[in-house]
Amino acid sequence: MKNSKTPLVIILPNIRSAMNIGAIFRTADAVGVDKIYLSGYSATPKHPKVVKTAIGAEKTVPWEYNKDTKIIINDLKNLGYQIIGLEHTSTAEQIWDADLDFPIALIVGNEIHGIPDDQLRLCDKVIYLPMLGEKESLNVATATGIAAYNILERHLLASKK
Repeated sequence: MKNSKTPLVIILPNIRSAMNIGAIFRTADAVGVDKIYLSGYSATPKHPKVVKTAIGAEKTVPWEYNKDTKIIINDLKNLGYQIIGLEHTSTAEQIWDADLDFPIALIVGNEIHGIPDDQLRLCDKVIYLPMLGEKESLNVATATGIAAYNILERHLLASKK
């Protein structure tokens, strides 16, 4: 299974922490993500803190930067990707209950403000991770990892059919 790919790309708009971006690169490598799209003020793999945290994954996962997240989303829609927002909204579905169609573009939000409304409106579906404790959210890198592994599991199960 090594070196196989999951039909998944990750969009990281305005992620404040370069270390979160590096951690997401490591997860992306582990899950076989096709590509990471960075936008807004998200650090790129040229940033030393991304390099330090990614521990080489910034070299194994293809990436691209575009300042405008909406251009990335629309380009991926035109390529047939289902755009999935990872955000807790009033209309979001629990990740476990959501029907997902491959290929998937997973967009995760800023650590404080989440995914902006104008980008959420471009999503085909919004999913969330249930939170049973006192806090309302997880660290963005942790949440991305959980979602990416759920998507990998679905892809592996679908490919066995």
